[in-house]
Amino acid sequence: MKVEKAIWGTEIPVREFAMSINGRRIASEHTDFAINPATEQPIAPFPLASRQHLDLAVESANAAFEVWRETGIAERRSALEKLADLIEQNYEAFLTLLTTEQGKPRAGAEWEIGGSIHWLREIGKQSLPDEVVRDDGENRVVTRYTPIGVIGGITPWNFPLLLAVWKIAPALMAGNTMVLKPSPYTPLCTLWFGELAQSVLPPGVLNVVSGGNELGQWMTEHPGIGKIAFTGSTATGKRVMQSAASNLKRLTLELGGNDPAIVLPDVDPEAIAQDLFWASFQNSSQFCVATKRLYVHEEIYDHVVAALVDYAKTVQVDNGLLVESQLGPLQNRMQYEKVSDLLQDSVAQGHRILLGGAPSDSVGYFIPITLIDNPPDDSRCVAEEAFGPVLPILKFKDVDEAIRRANSTEYGLAASVWSKDIEKAQAVARRLESGTVWINQIHVFGPDIAFGGHKQSGMGIENSLHGLSEYCNMQTIMERALPN
Repeated sequence: MKVEKAIWGTEIPVREFAMSINGRRIASEHTDFAINPATEQPIAPFPLASRQHLDLAVESANAAFEVWRETGIAERRSALEKLADLIEQNYEAFLTLLTTEQGKPRAGAEWEIGGSIHWLREIGKQSLPDEVVRDDGENRVVTRYTPIGVIGGITPWNFPLLLAVWKIAPALMAGNTMVLKPSPYTPLCTLWFGELAQSVLPPGVLNVVSGGNELGQWMTEHPGIGKIAFTGSTATGKRVMQSAASNLKRLTLELGGNDPAIVLPDVDPEAIAQDLFWASFQNSSQFCVATKRLYVHEEIYDHVVAALVDYAKTVQVDNGLLVESQLGPLQNRMQYEKVSDLLQDSVAQGHRILLGGAPSDSVGYFIPITLIDNPPDDSRCVAEEAFGPVLPILKFKDVDEAIRRANSTEYGLAASVWSKDIEKAQAVARRLESGTVWINQIHVFGPDIAFGGHKQSGMGIENSLHGLSEYCNMQTIMERALPN
C-alpha cells in the first residue's frame, strides 16, 4: 500500500491561528510552533499572549459578564447547541487537525470530537432551578445558584478540545464568561474553535488566549478571574492552588492518577484481555484514568499475562493519520523522555519485560507497548504515574491484599474491578479510595455522571448537576411578610 493511500482525513484548515479576545482575532508579535508528534515537524505557528493580552481578555470577559449573566436559560442553551453545530459542520477538519497536533488515530479523534459535540448539547439541557427550602405562609427561604463571574480555564494536551468543552459548557450555561488557555503543546483545535465560537457568542463571553506556563501563572494570580478550572498534573495543581489563594478563587482541579484495576480469579482471561488492554493503553495511556497498575489474582495471573501479550502484539502503533494505526505517539518530547527514563529504570532494576521496552531511534515520539512482569511495589513503574504505554502487571493472593496495595498511593482518581460475581466486585469497589470505580467496564463518562478525584487527584466535580453547580455561588434569600 502506498503511503498516500493510507492517509485518512481532510486537509488541515489553511489559516493563521489567532487568539480570540472580545470577539476579535488577536495576533501577537511573539509566536511558537505546534509540533506534529508523529513526524517532529512544525505544523503551524500560534501566538504567545502577553500580560496585556490577558488583561484585555479578562477585562472583556468581565464586561460581557454583566450582560451574559442576565440572559435566559433558553438563550444559553441555544448558544451551546450552535457551538456543537459549528464543530459538527467542520467535523472532518477537526479530526485531522486533532490527530496532527495531538497524535491520536482516527478512532480516538472521533471519540474526542464526537464527545465535544455531545457534551455541548447535553450540558445545554441542564439547569439549577431555585430551591424553596421553607414556605410556611409567613416565612419563605429560597436558595439559588448565581454565576461566579470570569472563569479561567486551563486545559491539558491529552484531550485538548474535549476537556476544554468540559469547562466551557457548564461555565457558560451557569451564566459565567471565560478566559481559556489551551496547552502550548496542543493549541490549534482550541484556538480554531474559539474563533468559530465568536459567530455565536457575544463579544467577550469566550476568550481564548495561548501561551506557555507563565500565562497560566498570570491567570491563576489575576484578580479579575473568580475561578480556575484546571486539568493537569498534581504538582502543577498544587501551584495553581497556591496562586489562586491571592483572591480566594474558587477551584476545580482534575489532577493525576495512578489508577488500579483488580482482576478477581473467576474471570475468563481470554474474554477480558482486550478490555484490559484498552483500559490501560487507550490514547497511548495518556489518560488520567488509564489503568496504570493491573492487579491479577495468582490463580489466573499467567493466563491473563499470556492473553494480554498475545493481544498487544496485534495492535498497530504508528502515525495516527495512517488508516491502520490504532495507537499513536506520545504527544511531546518532554513526556517521551520521561517515559523513556522510566523504562530505562525498569531495565536497570532487572524487571522482566514481557513485551516492548526501549524506544527505537525512529522519527516521532513513539514508545512501544510495554508490559512488565510483577515488579516490586516500590518500583518507579508502579509508584509513579507513567502517562505513557507502560503497564506493570502485579500478582496478588487475596482480595484484602489487593485492596490495600491498590489504595497505597497519594492518588485517588479512578479504579476498576473485574469479576463475574457482581456482588463481590461491588464489595471491592466500595473499599477503593477512588472518585470513580468501574465494574467490568472502564472509561465510561457522561454529561450526567459526576467525575472527580479523591486525595491528591484533585478537588471538585466535573459533569452532572454537581459539576454545573461548581460554576456557581449559592445565595440564600430569606423573607418574612410584614403585618398589614
